[in-house]
Amino acid sequence: MVDVERICRTAIVPEHCAGQRLDQTAAKLWPEFSRSRLKQWIEAGQLQVSGATLAPKFKLHGGETLELDAEQETQVPLRPEPIPLTIVHADSSIIVIDKPAGLVVHPGAGNAGGTLQNALLSYDPNLAVVPRAGIVHRLDKDTSGLLMIARTLEAHASLAAQIEAREVHRTYQAVCVGALTGGGEINAPIGRHPKDRKRMTVREDGRPARSVYRVRERFRAHTHIDVHLDTGRTHQIRVHMAHLRMPLVGDPVYGGRPRLPPAPSEEMIAALRGMSRQALHAVRLEFKHPKTGEQVVYESPLADDLVALIDVLRRDARSASKDAHK
Repeated sequence: MVDVERICRTAIVPEHCAGQRLDQTAAKLWPEFSRSRLKQWIEAGQLQVSGATLAPKFKLHGGETLELDAEQETQVPLRPEPIPLTIVHADSSIIVIDKPAGLVVHPGAGNAGGTLQNALLSYDPNLAVVPRAGIVHRLDKDTSGLLMIARTLEAHASLAAQIEAREVHRTYQAVCVGALTGGGEINAPIGRHPKDRKRMTVREDGRPARSVYRVRERFRAHTHIDVHLDTGRTHQIRVHMAHLRMPLVGDPVYGGRPRLPPAPSEEMIAALRGMSRQALHAVRLEFKHPKTGEQVVYESPLADDLVALIDVLRRDARSASKDAHK
């Protein structure tokens, strides 16, 4: 299990630290944390300089206020749990999982058990020697679809390096609010929300983030889209689509209230209000197999609740079209 400790610190940069890097100074002020950990927090926007997110190499002037508001995980023994898993592929190096909505990937505050990590340790006890039981990337609790798992330390290093080099290709399907007229690219940096630490937002000093989307099917007031991730920031697709003012249907954090077209049917009202999670599914993963070097592709059919939602939107569009031609 992973316990999460909330860490809050404030310090004034001494004048004798003028001209020194931010990460170097932070390590001197808070020696209980490693410089690499502090650098991660700086890059995530969790260690700010007088309210601004700056680069670790930023040269300080002295007198600034350093504010640290972060979470630190403490590893404690994690118990295996026999949670059913949908295995798309498994061999001696990797496992590819089709994760259902509602399954948390990692244990954390409020989720001590019942996670994918618990399930993996039950499926393969040898994963206990691999960091995070082989999990190298994540999906939000209520996002469904494909995840790759490393079964060995060598596979873990290979997959992590591919992710860092942006050589893992991830495609999602989503249903967003609004009738998009065509595809496009969203190139907008993402960082922690300045007031709500559980939310992310587009901000100039955030980390680079790029999403490319195309229209699969357009309805009266919604659109079924493909989204390809060039980067993998927290909540990236959800934040980017909300930034376009076309949030994902059902998104409890970024979506707001359901939006309805004129004269909606009772079926449509029920479908939109009943969508209690973001309409987002990871449908395709492509990467190099860590042992063979072969380029492999895995696909997952769209989750049943999203199929049902799209069917309702499609019937509504057809009905409205027939009424317009009467």
